Amino acid sequence: MRFARFHLLVLVTAGLLAPTLAGAQVRDTIPPPDTTVFRVEGIRVQASRPVTTVGGASAVEITLDSLGIPAAATTEQVLRELPMLHVRTNSRGEAEVTVRGSGSRQVAVLYDGVPLTLSWDARTDVSVLPVGAADDVTFVRGLSTLLHGPNVLGGVVEMNVGRGERYPVRSSLVAGASVDQTGGYGLTASGDLPFETGSGEGMLRVGGSFRDSPGFPLPGGVAEPVDTGDDLRLNTDAASVNGFLALRHRWDGGTWSSLSASSFQARRGIGAELGSEDARFWRYPDIRRTIVALSGGTGHRETPWGRGDVEASLGLDFGSTEIHSYTSRTYDQLDGVELGDSRTATLRLLADHTLGARADLRASLTYSDISHDLTDEGVTEAYRQRLLSLAGETIVRVFEGSGMLRALRLSLGGAWDRGSTPESGGRESLGTLDDWGARVGLSALLNDGGTLVHLGASRRGRFPSLRESYSEALNRFVPNPDLRPEHLVSVEGGVTTRLGNGDLQLVGFRNELDGAIRRITLPGSLPETLSLRQRVNADRLSSTGIELLFSQTFGVVGVGGDLTLQRVKLTDPGTALSSEPENMPEQSGRAYVRLPLVAGVDGTAEVEYTGPQFCQDPDTGADVELDGGSWINAGLSKVWNVASSRVLGSRLETRASVSNLGDTTLFDQCGLPRPGRLFQLSVRVF
Repeated sequence: MRFARFHLLVLVTAGLLAPTLAGAQVRDTIPPPDTTVFRVEGIRVQASRPVTTVGGASAVEITLDSLGIPAAATTEQVLRELPMLHVRTNSRGEAEVTVRGSGSRQVAVLYDGVPLTLSWDARTDVSVLPVGAADDVTFVRGLSTLLHGPNVLGGVVEMNVGRGERYPVRSSLVAGASVDQTGGYGLTASGDLPFETGSGEGMLRVGGSFRDSPGFPLPGGVAEPVDTGDDLRLNTDAASVNGFLALRHRWDGGTWSSLSASSFQARRGIGAELGSEDARFWRYPDIRRTIVALSGGTGHRETPWGRGDVEASLGLDFGSTEIHSYTSRTYDQLDGVELGDSRTATLRLLADHTLGARADLRASLTYSDISHDLTDEGVTEAYRQRLLSLAGETIVRVFEGSGMLRALRLSLGGAWDRGSTPESGGRESLGTLDDWGARVGLSALLNDGGTLVHLGASRRGRFPSLRESYSEALNRFVPNPDLRPEHLVSVEGGVTTRLGNGDLQLVGFRNELDGAIRRITLPGSLPETLSLRQRVNADRLSSTGIELLFSQTFGVVGVGGDLTLQRVKLTDPGTALSSEPENMPEQSGRAYVRLPLVAGVDGTAEVEYTGPQFCQDPDTGADVELDGGSWINAGLSKVWNVASSRVLGSRLETRASVSNLGDTTLFDQCGLPRPGRLFQLSVRVF
């Protein structure tokens, strides 16, 4: 595979323009500077730390260097490593993320400040995002701020590429390769080049990767209806290539700028639902995505009223998909072709300023223009949506002292959102919709700084996406332009404390999602025809639960894990076929142990549990309960010192790992099993 000329042109143009941009180290306005940090050694990944926001649960921050993931990994593989984040594959082959009983469209994904979930579908397929470009990944479980923009209800995943604070002291190049038992392999390389100018310092990062896989192994007890001649899931082959460029610069006076550009191209098959005659027999011959983000800011400066800063960012997100639909599992007779081209431009303005000695005011303005052209059987329909959000928050340092109560922080915020649909493919438009959001949070630092107690409540809305309201998905869905916005009211509280040589966090939450948009199967669909589906507003989707996050070290041995227990209830009297929330397990968790073995070899072992959950039968739309189960993952790794060269580093890491050691059968959705046992070998030079 190779990049399309357009994608290459974007990267080359970015490289030519980058030296002219004013820049410096990015100081992210979120979370605030007075954030309390609890460092956790582990949580299944070696380099992670929860960054606590005022009135909110911790945001787990990870760096990618220490993750035991294969070369050329996808964002999906990284996010499956995060505690309390649920990742599943849907019937379109997309990897979705959910948290705390929410749907995938309620969780925001930001790529270098660009909100990728402001799109045609209002959600992000994280399996097609190249994570190798990111410096770090941050996951927020609740609504920690209103400044992220519109349609952010609960949960945020942020990946920083050009933005960030890391300025290495010397040049470096990292290269890696991996192979698994199916014959799949990946190759990746990236490099950092720090530089100094007469007025500051900067860094250039470039890289790329290639992945190829014939498919993933079938788990034990699962067979394909069509003989494949191997033990692989039918039509799950995939190949992808991506590249990225990131440039940032910091001026001595505090001004900064950053530029990043990444491009992705892939082809892949989509595993059809097993046991269903109404399955999607789809392939994606071509998927492309290019993301460009340009940011800059003043840095903190003195003003006549105190101290503040302003930053701005412009994001461009271009994507295209080609879907081929087939008549049967043999994939030898084409039934239809759908072409989609998406373009999203997003402008974000962030500002903060002190309010006297004990308070800060922060504000944001986010504007997004979403366009999508859909071509089916030679007919093109144009869709367009515009979203606007204006938000402000203040953080008050109510008390600062010593002793039992070290600090008390109060956060208050409000937001106004607007959405309009000027183009709706010739159908009735949603018109212009307005909504509001609010948040209050309180955090107290106790026990000489060793314990943090927090309590927060928020209300936010989400406008229906273009795809939810208007898409027919190759004649599988009936459009519903009467969809209403969703509204989430959320309350959470918890405590984070240092315990021995580790940390412990316990959080309780309650979410009420009014008007939850869900998929149903329409009554009257005939067995001999494709079942028609539609998205409708349910009355309410509520979730109540507790989360436990822990880590501990005993000498050279590290243990830890997480546990989520929740009760998810759907209230929707208008749809009798399905009354259970879909794809939301009520119990999930993991536990790990990490320890050195012999001859410099480190070992890790992990148990990952997913409880029972419900899905909708693809033929009837009725509720089906899926069994839960446990995965066992293990790995061995060793770092070798080798002779350094002018090109590569002086250390070599080798790793052998196995996922799903017991070959357990778990389903992400009705008829869609997760992969079976997979052995991988990888090597990395750094």
